Amino acid sequence: FEKQTPHKSSSGHKTPVSTSTVKRQLRDAGLLGRVPLNTFSLSTGNIIGSGIFISPKGVLEHSGSVGLALIVWILGGCIAALGSLCYAELGVTIPKSGGDYSYVTEIFGGLVGFLLLWSAVLIMYPTTLAVIALTFSNYVLQPVFPDCVPPYMATRLLSTVCLLFLTWVNCSSVRLATRIQDVFTVGKLAALGLIIVVGLVQICKGNYEGLTPQVAFEFSTTPSVGQIALAFLQASFAFSGWNFLNYVTEEVVEPRRNLPRAIYISIPLVTFVYTLTNIAYFSAMSPEELLSSNAVAVTFGEKLLGMFSVIMPISVALSTFGGINGYLFTSSRLCFSGAREGHLPSLLAMIHFKNCTPIPALLCCCTATIVILCIGETHNLINYVSFINYLSYGVTIAGLLYYRWKKPKLYRPIKVNLLVPITYLMFWALLLGFSLYSEPVVCGVGLVIMLTGVPVYFLGVHWKAKPKCIYDFIATYVAQRLCFVVFPQFDPIEISPIEEWPDKSSDTLSRKS
Repeated sequence: FEKQTPHKSSSGHKTPVSTSTVKRQLRDAGLLGRVPLNTFSLSTGNIIGSGIFISPKGVLEHSGSVGLALIVWILGGCIAALGSLCYAELGVTIPKSGGDYSYVTEIFGGLVGFLLLWSAVLIMYPTTLAVIALTFSNYVLQPVFPDCVPPYMATRLLSTVCLLFLTWVNCSSVRLATRIQDVFTVGKLAALGLIIVVGLVQICKGNYEGLTPQVAFEFSTTPSVGQIALAFLQASFAFSGWNFLNYVTEEVVEPRRNLPRAIYISIPLVTFVYTLTNIAYFSAMSPEELLSSNAVAVTFGEKLLGMFSVIMPISVALSTFGGINGYLFTSSRLCFSGAREGHLPSLLAMIHFKNCTPIPALLCCCTATIVILCIGETHNLINYVSFINYLSYGVTIAGLLYYRWKKPKLYRPIKVNLLVPITYLMFWALLLGFSLYSEPVVCGVGLVIMLTGVPVYFLGVHWKAKPKCIYDFIATYVAQRLCFVVFPQFDPIEISPIEEWPDKSSDTLSRKS
């Protein structure tokens, strides 16, 4: 794993792309234009995906009652809001794309950052993409197989076709990828809006017996603290994506203003939509019906929409299609950032010479997801990926507190109250502790996979004297000749140092760090 440097092509000429050129082309492509709309749609579009159509069953199963399940959904949104505020501070204090990985690397050093990157590349993003793609194919095929579960091979094949198509879109045009995100964000909100409106009509007709306090808090089984923790993990899967704007910080205009704006709009909106969606589900279905359903939204549509019930699987398919696109967009930027820092093969830090898209990183994400599709089942993967997600969030937010102590004079355009990260970390510790106690195998496997990155780090990153012929073969013959990609060149004048506040208690100014 080498840090990227300008590399000679097969013709002998250096082929870097300057940062100013990259930024100008990205702006022309629409990624850096109309930022308020794009930041909102990217954030909301990444949060609202397949989770709201899968997780209600798991949340209800582990919480044991309708009332407690609704409380878990509301608190899940509040916790996501606390975490996103912490990430907003980190995003403008350490203005690098790559999200958690870039912040942890800057604060704790290369090994911790690499372990987080390792778990993200191997577990978090391929698994999440696989779950969303399987949900897409299940809902598309449900009308074709109305009386049975869609065949295994059919769902995998359709999921793979969808992934390959969206990978091609993201490789071809940033403008087209962001336009898809805008359109399908509106589409998925419309789908959830249909569920909410139909549910409210049911409530207005008096069908809300299951939502009255005396019925809603009737527990089928009394949940343990560990089961409640697992319910939060299921809900957190639906909220995952609240930190994705931090993966493209360098591609956002005025992040100091637009990151908080996206948080203040998207997180409350998503929490409100999720809560009303669950209320709509419970207005039409009993807890027993919801738990026995393999496709909650389809069951909801069959009960209330009659001959128009086909609208529901189509709407869910549109929602998950946009979710796949958003995850591909952001996860490929994580691979790009990791390669740029020398923690992944330098091939992944290369971009197309004309479209300025990270084609090798996109192909890597697509390939890893297809492998997960072939070996995993949807519901078995959610607790697994949610545990690793929360572990990464906690380490990153703990880094915020450590960075406050380590560099107290560092310029922070956004500075949250200390109670925000402390409250989040207290909840984080309780959640992970009880989850590990309740599901030691699932959570333990995730920890083991993360720790396997230690020897990989020392062999691939720490060991500098690797044969140069391997690097030349990958960079020149594989990357440049097959993918037409080059290294972006970062102009020194565009790289501004991180400054610290002057110490006004003394006559001299502290040095810039």
